[in-house]
Amino acid sequence: MNPIIQLLKAQNISDEKIASIFKELTENPLMAMNTIAGLGIPQEQLQPVMMQVMTNPTLIKEAVEELGLDFSAVEKAKAQLKPE
Repeated sequence: MNPIIQLLKAQNISDEKIASIFKELTENPLMAMNTIAGLGIPQEQLQPVMMQVMTNPTLIKEAVEELGLDFSAVEKAKAQLKPE
């Protein structure tokens, strides 16, 4: 299982909320980070997973695919984050 999804499930986050978070990640990554921060996950558990994501961004793609969401939206979100 994807480590991001695994962390969220370990925190008793519902499947619907997890799908919602990843949908938000694909549409507006900055807002999604606020949503994730607001879940109350202890920093010592969240930090290592966020570091994994930063060093291996394909984890988001894998999670999106695992959840059956539209990956093309992830590509659009990445384009929004690139500095001009």
